[in-house]
Amino acid sequence: MARALPRDARARGVGMNPSRAELRNRFAAGSARVAAAVAAGDEGSPPEGEWTPAEIVRHLIAVETEVWHARFDQLAAGESPQWVSIEPRFDDGPEDRTLFELVATFSARRDASVERLDAFDLDGWSRSGVHATFGVLDVEGLLRLAIDHDDEHLRTILGHGDRRD
Repeated sequence: MARALPRDARARGVGMNPSRAELRNRFAAGSARVAAAVAAGDEGSPPEGEWTPAEIVRHLIAVETEVWHARFDQLAAGESPQWVSIEPRFDDGPEDRTLFELVATFSARRDASVERLDAFDLDGWSRSGVHATFGVLDVEGLLRLAIDHDDEHLRTILGHGDRRD
């Protein structure tokens, strides 16, 4: 098994190929991107059938924990998991949190995901599971899905106009 890199080296992408480092850093920046989108979004009601920015962030919190943490943990344990498509609705925290409290919660969960990534050694990055829809996915594949998922919801938040708090 490859030797784990010191945390500060991993955060700089040492030992990762450029593609992995770029994916890791883009994934890590997800919480800042959500915060910026929330700051730029519209406080008004979303179009019929769309979630509010607060609901989107609550969804992102749930996905972070129920999907990304769980899958990274399975790979870290050396499992070869079989994954089904799941799309958790909202986290189970108090509903009266402000949008900015929700963003802080999402940021903490994303930071915990990044810590999981940074614990992977070179062999860990190669571990994979089989997704019912997407087939074989290693850590890079999971990160691509996570980033695409973030982007989808960021577009929705930004589609709500100009937010001023």
